[in-house]
Amino acid sequence: MINGQPGDLHPCSSPGTFMLNVDYGLTYLLRIINAVVQDIHFFAVANHSLTVVGSDASYTKPFTSDYITISPGQTIDVLLYANQKPDYYYMAAKTYASVFNTSFDNTTTTAIVQYNGNYTPLSTPSFPNLPLYNDTNASVNFTGRLRSLADVNHPVDVPTNITYEFFYTLSVNAFPCPNSSCAGINGTRLSSSVNNISFVYPSIDILEAYYNSINGVFGAQFPDFPPLVFNYTAQNLPLEFQIPRRATEVRVLDYNSTIELVFQGTNLLAGADHPMHLHGFSFYVVGWGLGNFDKDKDPLNYNLFDPPLQNTIAVPINGWTTIRFKANNPGTLFTSFPYYFDHLKVRFKNTFIK
Repeated sequence: MINGQPGDLHPCSSPGTFMLNVDYGLTYLLRIINAVVQDIHFFAVANHSLTVVGSDASYTKPFTSDYITISPGQTIDVLLYANQKPDYYYMAAKTYASVFNTSFDNTTTTAIVQYNGNYTPLSTPSFPNLPLYNDTNASVNFTGRLRSLADVNHPVDVPTNITYEFFYTLSVNAFPCPNSSCAGINGTRLSSSVNNISFVYPSIDILEAYYNSINGVFGAQFPDFPPLVFNYTAQNLPLEFQIPRRATEVRVLDYNSTIELVFQGTNLLAGADHPMHLHGFSFYVVGWGLGNFDKDKDPLNYNLFDPPLQNTIAVPINGWTTIRFKANNPGTLFTSFPYYFDHLKVRFKNTFIK
């Protein structure tokens, strides 16, 4: 939906289709927020280019695009120049779905840009050219164009002296159901994992347990690197890799430590794009790529000059993304991705917020 309405392509919604009224010659700032639970979306406006100027409340170097790719929870700010012949024009969005042979909602939601003035509109508004639903190149090419302003008034503070280096695999997994008791696929139910650990919610809040020294609520042995090392993006992976370990594990950080974290997507069960988010933090996206991360070659191409500052980033299907940040917001941060809602909790050592 766009502003609560599916749009003209859905008869039940047609009378309530959202309409954006514009005056010819003016420029409009649109803040686009992906409020979908787990789907990345393509968005475009017919006959209009969009000038991207911000992402996740941070300014970006302006660039022009015919479409945007936006992850769940992400915000992108664009300038819309009302410079076309006065008429009605569709804005539209649809799901980007990279997982092969998996069902998803392939409908398109619409709204209308309506120019003010006296004219007779076309019987059918122009429709934008959106990328194909499975166009991975379109998705990563847009994301890869984001850059910080990196000027005198908007300096970049990318951590260079790294305290901790982490490597986290992101996987879609399956748990066997006892006696095939669940309505899953082939007697299994889907799950997800970070470094092969599927998070288990504790009985009480982890920070409360940490603060009050309550034992048995969580473990502090979340691995810095995957316990299973394999060809993460191979086409055929052993079935035993699909079952993760269930645990409530955290990683404790020192206050003001600097973190480099490589997210590596895997092809277990179903390779997928993984939108990643850090609660309470923005981070610099210093590198990304398709395939397996190469610790010897890929860091040589990191962008430490003007990387985008974001709080949500889509790790590409069977690819990787490297982020850097400073652990300076005491309390709890999560690394999380919406596919089946797995996450890792991280605590700050000897620092508390009530």
